[in-house]
Amino acid sequence: MLTRLTPKFSIITVTRNAEDCLEETILSVITQTYHNIEYIIIDGKSTDRTMDIAGKYADRISHMVSEPDGGLYFAMNKGIALATGDYLCFLNAGDSFHEDDTLANIVHGLHGRHELPDIIYGETAIVDRQGHFVAMRRHKAPEQLTWRSFRQGMMVCHQAFIANRRIMEDYDTRYRFSADFDWCIRLMKKAHDIHNTHLTLIDYCNVGMTTRNHRASLIERYRIMCRHYGFITASVLHAWFAIRLALKLEKSRATN
Repeated sequence: MLTRLTPKFSIITVTRNAEDCLEETILSVITQTYHNIEYIIIDGKSTDRTMDIAGKYADRISHMVSEPDGGLYFAMNKGIALATGDYLCFLNAGDSFHEDDTLANIVHGLHGRHELPDIIYGETAIVDRQGHFVAMRRHKAPEQLTWRSFRQGMMVCHQAFIANRRIMEDYDTRYRFSADFDWCIRLMKKAHDIHNTHLTLIDYCNVGMTTRNHRASLIERYRIMCRHYGFITASVLHAWFAIRLALKLEKSRATN
């Protein structure tokens, strides 16, 4: 039997000076047609109107914290400590659920299962700051996701990777830009049941910290891949990534 027919989702949004994009994220959460949700906002002591905006919806927010912290992943760990749901989903300021019934559709897809899966995942749409569709994410989610899938890169967007609290671990804050990559792999290593929703779950605003620090993020990802997959495998794969990028750039120059 399912442990809970209506699993509780803890939605965690980490912010700092996000006055220009937080409200759309909040509205995306509180307008979900599925109501077994707790919403947690962890703010890094913003100096703009971020907390004023969040305060407008205080009656719909389960926990709201605003204090200095060590950075993004320290804040996410605070969210994990506060969460009481069956599932944790990290929705950054500027990102949104793809539809108002996204969570309802996820739960509908779980009906008939003997127990709640350890990890739920799906597809991601890339949007601009105005929320307009740009493209589907370059990496399509694998039909069957395992911890080995990430040898080819982050095959599922962090926001579209929803983990059961029973396998939850903190983010490794030694990584400044790619702790989510390491976190996903560690949770997948523990997971026995990984469920593909075959749904687009998230509208991802492609202007986050990792995007702004792309090179540093890639260096961290190489270190993480060495840790989980071994030095030789990580080195061979990154050599192929470099060749593929060079071929792509050459093709782009030839067509322009």
